[in-house]
Amino acid sequence: MTDDILTPADVEAIRTRVRALLPTLRNDLEDLSRIPSVSLETLEGYDQAHVDASAERVAALLRAEGLDVEIIREGGQPAVIGHIDGPPGAPTVTLYAHHDVQPAGDPALWDSDPWTPTEVDGRLYGRGVADDKAGVTAHLAALRAHAGNLPVGVTVFVEGEEEVGSDSLPAILARHGHRLAADAIILADSGNWDVGLPALTTTLRGMLRAIVTVQTLDHGVHSGMFGGACPDALTALIRLLATLHDDDGNVAVAGLRSGQAAALDYDEARLRRESGLLDGVELIGSGPILDRLWTKPSMTTIGINAPTVENASNTLVPSASAKVSMRIAPDEDPKTAYAALKAHLEAHVPWGAKLAVTLADDGPGFSATTDGPVYDQARAALADAFGVESVEMGVGGSIPFVAAFAERFPEAAILVTGVEDPDTRAHGANESLHLGDWEKACLAEAIFLARLGALPR
Repeated sequence: MTDDILTPADVEAIRTRVRALLPTLRNDLEDLSRIPSVSLETLEGYDQAHVDASAERVAALLRAEGLDVEIIREGGQPAVIGHIDGPPGAPTVTLYAHHDVQPAGDPALWDSDPWTPTEVDGRLYGRGVADDKAGVTAHLAALRAHAGNLPVGVTVFVEGEEEVGSDSLPAILARHGHRLAADAIILADSGNWDVGLPALTTTLRGMLRAIVTVQTLDHGVHSGMFGGACPDALTALIRLLATLHDDDGNVAVAGLRSGQAAALDYDEARLRRESGLLDGVELIGSGPILDRLWTKPSMTTIGINAPTVENASNTLVPSASAKVSMRIAPDEDPKTAYAALKAHLEAHVPWGAKLAVTLADDGPGFSATTDGPVYDQARAALADAFGVESVEMGVGGSIPFVAAFAERFPEAAILVTGVEDPDTRAHGANESLHLGDWEKACLAEAIFLARLGALPR
């Protein structure tokens, strides 16, 4: 914990201001969430004009708070950059969020219209309400809580294509990075350990995706006439994919790194509840569960190109492909991991089948150094807002833009925060936001700005 540089009266005054702002912030959140800003251009039925409208709305909200705002494009979807100076000599904070969202998917799987924010039992349901338009409004809350008396300089960067891989982010950082430089960078796109228990995300796994193609014949042939002597490509591919795990379900690719996760209480019952794992289905892998989720490699087959069951014929399939998704330890180099994966596949391809492996995409992991005054004040702000000490947690998923910020701004303290919880269901049907935790997240960010501004220069 840190020395009290804010008095209880200071904290209570900020709490009172944020509470008064909540109705307007809630309206802004719901207005933003009604815009179907799906950034996946190839998805039929989603007009990319909605992404433009979302950027314009974010820009208008920031301009109303006195920021100098610009909407930028670097070959991709529109992003918004806004800035407002703080007192002379004060530190600067960059606040990141994204305004694009995932597709809603099948409306029949939702209990309410995904584009009409709906409150049920203290949770707000709708696509993007948590991921990540709640992050946008948390930044607005911090600005409004200090309106006319900002303790620090603030830059707000709201990206427009995070949900499709942030392809233009390197160009944005190259061209506009000087505008985003800061003493502290809050990346509001993660979550908390549980409802009412705040967290800073300090590790993220890296990732890569590869296409694996196996060919055994130059054309399809009758399975009755040639089966039993000639291997089909689909069976060869299945055998090859099976070698990626040992009998316990650990990744069997040699040479990959593993790490140890934070010592938090997370048992099998909680994993089953949060994941929806069916009764009787065993866990895979070995070692502590959080190690398996956060710091050890994992391998998933996420797609296969093969004849469908409905269209299958009695034919030896000549060629088959799969896409594998590999998560790697936070400190693993994706290129090194891909080389290890490719070498494993080449060594285990069965029956002399022809093999082609191509890298589809990759992204590095992230591991934060959490000492220093900025992290101290962040932890203190979370404790002020939530009434309990925060935890440091990992996330098994990959957020490559976090590593991009850490590389571009090595002197900045990178704080990965968010408003999601284990029941949020981001990207899925019935995505929701716990409104009580959202209020506390808004308060925590406002208090953090005050704490950072009160630090000795």
